[in-house]
Amino acid sequence: MSARNELRYLVKFPFTAAFFMFVGTIHGVLQVLPPIRHWLDSIGSPYGGPGHMIDPLAHAHINIVGGVVMMTMAAGYYLIHVISGKPVSLRLANHSYWWLTLGVTSFYSTLLVFGSWEGYHLLHNDPQAMAEVHHYYGICISIASTVMGMGFWTFFANLFITGRRMWRERHAA
Repeated sequence: MSARNELRYLVKFPFTAAFFMFVGTIHGVLQVLPPIRHWLDSIGSPYGGPGHMIDPLAHAHINIVGGVVMMTMAAGYYLIHVISGKPVSLRLANHSYWWLTLGVTSFYSTLLVFGSWEGYHLLHNDPQAMAEVHHYYGICISIASTVMGMGFWTFFANLFITGRRMWRERHAA
């Protein structure tokens, strides 16, 4: 199999990274429009309150983790293959891609939904409803961040396993 075919699995990484960065740029443009900026400021953005979940947390995660980290994973997988001459585990690479994609999407969505929902209750002077909503936030963000973490951990495991295999082959003689 040619090197081009061996690396075909990587194509989804930069396209997904570009999509996440596109969403992040739309988010960034929207959050500086005067009516939206006023609303975000009124619910605590960027320093506290529910507004900080939308700006800066959701905005930063979709751009940095979704865009930059996804592209860095693609580069890491590519470079390890080219430098070592050893392919990484395709199964683990696909796992890292899907776990990270699902994690980033759910993390971003959770921050937007709960930031907006709590912000609504904050503006309507309903601290009891805000506290009830926040009660569910913890479990949702924990699940989303664990899924995202699985993407990171499978990436690290894949690189470690490939490096260890390369080191053992080099020192087996």
